[in-house]
Amino acid sequence: MKLITAIVKPFKLDEVKNALQAIGVHGLTVTEASGYGRQHGHTEVYRGAEYRIDLVPKARIEVVVEDEDAERVMDAIVAAARTGKIGDGKVWAVPVESIVRVRTGERGPDAV
Repeated sequence: MKLITAIVKPFKLDEVKNALQAIGVHGLTVTEASGYGRQHGHTEVYRGAEYRIDLVPKARIEVVVEDEDAERVMDAIVAAARTGKIGDGKVWAVPVESIVRVRTGERGPDAV
């Protein structure tokens, strides 16, 4: 199993969620996040005063999938989240050693 984690622009969250549902992903976790990459934040103007936003708001999406589905899920996320502009985000996968469904006690692939 793999844990796929994606950091995307918040306004792309619905598109990513719909893309994952379309390929059969049954569940995901979304958290609000903030950070910066190469852009190191940005400046904005509010009531004539310019100020710097160091940490840009992002959405963090996490989903556990079978090994054979990982690339397809990552490709779906990238396609749905891409704007072609700086700050589109990152997607990565890490192995999951074990998983347990709390409600039933199921383990391994049955718990996904």
